[in-house]
Amino acid sequence: MKALITSGGKGTRLRPITHTSNKHLIPIANKPMIHFAIEAVAEAGIKDVGIVYNPDTGDEIKKALGNGGQWGINITYILQEAPLGLAHVVKVAQDFIGNDSFVFYLGDNVVVGGIRRFIEDFSKQKSNCHLVLSKVKDPERFGVPEIKGKKIVGVEEKPKKPKSQYAVTGIYLYDPSIFEAVNSIKPSQRGELEISDAHHYLIKKGYKLGYSEITGWWKDTGKPEDLLEANRLTLDRVIGDDEPVLRGKVDADSDIAGKVIIEKGAQIIKSNIRGPVIIGENTIIENSYIGPFTSIYYDCYIKNSEVEYSIILEKCKIVDVDVRIERSLLGREAEIVKCNSKPRTQKFIIGDQSIVELV
Repeated sequence: MKALITSGGKGTRLRPITHTSNKHLIPIANKPMIHFAIEAVAEAGIKDVGIVYNPDTGDEIKKALGNGGQWGINITYILQEAPLGLAHVVKVAQDFIGNDSFVFYLGDNVVVGGIRRFIEDFSKQKSNCHLVLSKVKDPERFGVPEIKGKKIVGVEEKPKKPKSQYAVTGIYLYDPSIFEAVNSIKPSQRGELEISDAHHYLIKKGYKLGYSEITGWWKDTGKPEDLLEANRLTLDRVIGDDEPVLRGKVDADSDIAGKVIIEKGAQIIKSNIRGPVIIGENTIIENSYIGPFTSIYYDCYIKNSEVEYSIILEKCKIVDVDVRIERSLLGREAEIVKCNSKPRTQKFIIGDQSIVELV
């Protein structure tokens, strides 16, 4: 079995951060989110992995992932010239997949527990296509299966009136019959080859669609609130010990409690840290409070401020902010600092689609 992982897409709902960075490299618990997909397929014993990229972000992805050696896999990079839909992603990967079965994993999805059991279900059910489903509150945002008698009889993309409470998650398993489907369907009204249309084609042609249900949690990290929730869930899971892991320096005037990781080169000075929290390499926290479910990436500087339930990317600066920062996502090298000049004013340099709330 092979694996196919997406790393493209414009990430429009995560702008302005994705104006300058591939969304699949945004860190969750200080790890680029695509790493979770790669680790899942590697843990399942898959060695040959195709990474589908687009022309705008290919160099960034290749630099970040290399040849796959650090995970014990072999990465082949596959160019998708334009974002023409998930079924098109499968179509352009046909030469790489050949006659093998494969798992198709969207690189901006995070799931607990790995994918080995889904591969086992795919094999036991002897299906041509195997969908991984999750119950959600808002199925209209996703592809939605219609299920009758434990059998998938239809799949509709982002329906106005969903026929079930299940979402088709970003994990699919296929045998080579999927290539018949993606080479036969026509573009949708939005000009894309829809993966739901490919599944519908398989159903009409009498192929067998099986499914598994995720019993833990799964997140499609398409929106900022999804990223923050995935960060919360991941921090709570990956930081295993209630005792802090201190690889950096913590002075005697600081108080560290709960699941906390302080990475190498980081300094905690006269500050309170309440886990689950991870502080990246060479970050300095001074006279500040860092609350639960916060990840702070490398080379950041936080002084005289409070941060909770947030994701702070690399090289950010937060200084003398007298209101707690919460439920926030700060992009690379962002700065939030108190103005000391006269007259006192509020100064903003804000990119497209930014959000600022003032108190």
